[in-house]
Amino acid sequence: MANNKNKQVKDGVVIEAFPNTLFKVKNTDDQEEVLCFLSGKMRLHRIRVLIGDRVSYEVDEYGGKGKIIKRS
Repeated sequence: MANNKNKQVKDGVVIEAFPNTLFKVKNTDDQEEVLCFLSGKMRLHRIRVLIGDRVSYEVDEYGGKGKIIKRS
């Protein structure tokens, strides 16, 4: 099981969509752009994410890709 103690949840806006459910998300706080993928639950329930949607995403501790966990 993965522990969520090392995850940071941030808010952002989707600015670009790529194939294979990858998205470029711009952080609302510091205007940083992060490449994110959809979480498994969002794929399972077929939640669509479009350009301009506000999302919450987790950033791993090593600074790799983010994982979109919520669309608001």
